Amino acid sequence: MKEYKLDRLIVIATALSVERDIDMLLEFILLEAMDITSCDGGTVYTLEDGYLSFRNMITKSKNVYLNSGRGEIKLPPIPLGRTHVCACSALDKKKINIPDVYLSEEYDFAGAQKYDALNDYRTKSMLVLPMEDDQGDVIGVLQLINAMDDDGEICPFPEDCERLISALSSLAAVSLNNSQLSQEVYDILHSFVRVMVGAIDTRSSYNANHTKSMVRYGERFLQWLDETNSPYKFPERAKDPFIMSIWLHDIGKLVIPLSVMDKATRLGRRKEKIMHRIEVAILMDRVRQLEDPAHSDEAGENIRRIKEARDLILKADEAGFLEDETVEGLKEAAGLKCFTSEGEEVPLLNEDELEAITIRKGTLTAVERRTMEEHVVQTAKMLEKMKFRGIYAGVPKWAAAHHELLDGSGYPEGKRGEEISTETRIITILDIYDALTAEDRPYKPPMSPEKSFVILHGMADEGKLDKELLTLFEESRAWVR
Repeated sequence: MKEYKLDRLIVIATALSVERDIDMLLEFILLEAMDITSCDGGTVYTLEDGYLSFRNMITKSKNVYLNSGRGEIKLPPIPLGRTHVCACSALDKKKINIPDVYLSEEYDFAGAQKYDALNDYRTKSMLVLPMEDDQGDVIGVLQLINAMDDDGEICPFPEDCERLISALSSLAAVSLNNSQLSQEVYDILHSFVRVMVGAIDTRSSYNANHTKSMVRYGERFLQWLDETNSPYKFPERAKDPFIMSIWLHDIGKLVIPLSVMDKATRLGRRKEKIMHRIEVAILMDRVRQLEDPAHSDEAGENIRRIKEARDLILKADEAGFLEDETVEGLKEAAGLKCFTSEGEEVPLLNEDELEAITIRKGTLTAVERRTMEEHVVQTAKMLEKMKFRGIYAGVPKWAAAHHELLDGSGYPEGKRGEEISTETRIITILDIYDALTAEDRPYKPPMSPEKSFVILHGMADEGKLDKELLTLFEESRAWVR
């Protein structure tokens, strides 16, 4: 065994704190273990779903340096059974040191001998150690093959090296465990995000594709920025937080009433009540015609006007835009007298109903619009409770500000210019583009990309959107469905 100096331990400790690529780190530790024992081969296995998967594999004499992180190892995983010594080490939580595997009576090395025959190799000495996490659970195996003496001859692994190799195995286990825990947290966070977006989709079929479409645009745009080496291209570690902020930008819609969020027409749920009022009013006037012939003509005229008003209301309820003539007609119709079943005289439309039916464009009243706009405030409140940290610290701010505009005319805070980050500026462009072109909005037909970009560039000319980012997004064609 080579003398192992303190400076080498310092190098390993430094690598553990600096190296972020777990496959490279495991390869580094494996090479150190092989250097200490002067052995020819080594393998790191990771325990996954009852199998030991090849993670790193090195055979110096064959010039083999394989890493599963680079997709270079195609060997099938090894089941946890008694047919492979690495599996036995994992099952028994035991160090295994064998001078010559061909002479071993305790373990089955038929697999190793078959490998040797196919690769013109001779596996002889072997040292196998389980890798355990801080709970004592085996998470992998470190296996070393064919230790060499000073003359380059294969020899047994000396017992005095086991302690040091065990230390390196523990370092590998710590690194692997930290990586797995980090990946688990990452996966849980992303699963949670998708569950929340799925909940929004389930609540409102009218908004089901919005966030997914925006994520698709965002991912493609980031890729295009990379490919064109744009000054705006994102560092690799900044990409996932940005995409996550897109996933979460509308999470506040979970608390917005469906009567507002899914309001497909101007009247929404008011329509049923109005139609019932009209139906009763017509019936009451017909009764008046029968019971009071002197007022028959008056009642008949009222029925005619109410029916005309009904037709106008139904047409306006689903119209894309209301002209002045239509609005005036609706205001006049609102004052028509209607009799209830108790004989009380009421106007055809009350103030709230008249406000709703005379909305020039869209379906939301001023109160409903304020309620809808509240979703960004709710997004901020919900995400602040999740305590995003590190590279994800900006996610709540980027997500909640996607309705802010550069000229200060946005909401909820009326931010201006440099107060709005690049991430938010992009999300805002994606959000508006998808809102214009979406095919699942009940209150409007989809707009063509060409017309949508005319509107977006108009907003940029007004100082509302970032003109340079908008031009890049259009050039990227990341928006193509």
